Amino acid sequence: MYEGLDTIVLYEELAYEDVVPLEWRPLPEPFDPAVVGSFADRNLRSLQALAALEEHGQLEKPDDSQHAADIARLDLKVNLLLDMVGKLLVSSQPRPRPASIRFNALGAVWHAGAPYPPLGNQGVLEIYLRDCIAEPLRLVGRIASIAPDGRIKARFIPPGEHIADLLEKLAFRKHRRQVAGVRQPKKP
Repeated sequence: MYEGLDTIVLYEELAYEDVVPLEWRPLPEPFDPAVVGSFADRNLRSLQALAALEEHGQLEKPDDSQHAADIARLDLKVNLLLDMVGKLLVSSQPRPRPASIRFNALGAVWHAGAPYPPLGNQGVLEIYLRDCIAEPLRLVGRIASIAPDGRIKARFIPPGEHIADLLEKLAFRKHRRQVAGVRQPKKP
């Protein structure tokens, strides 16, 4: 049965899609392995932090005990605190303009304004997934195509198995939330 959702795919793999601050930054040729390695270390920490934030407070089975209510209240307070810290972080460290993006470990497609990066340009795509996470994801690759409407497609160098796995899980969690949102009955 069709539920009104399409699976988000890029390069024949499940992809994450959102509107988030992002920026393409050119990198000199050839890629510096030390720079790419430092990006990988920070990407790993950022993706692990994001996974912990998304799993925080999700209970498998609802529990009517007093402890469950206490945990739910603490969860709400922690989330409010994280939102406030995120707003402070954004105000002290300006971020690029948000843009529509679809990405996975293989590459990305996003909409940008002129001037566009040159076709074949190598660089790093910085993606700010959450306000409360200071470091953006930094994925290194090349511009594969540029459409006249500003749709840019990049192909990433492999980010490593662990980071690729975390990116796949990120996309899957987002897809699962979208499907669950469609299936929940609307309240009057």
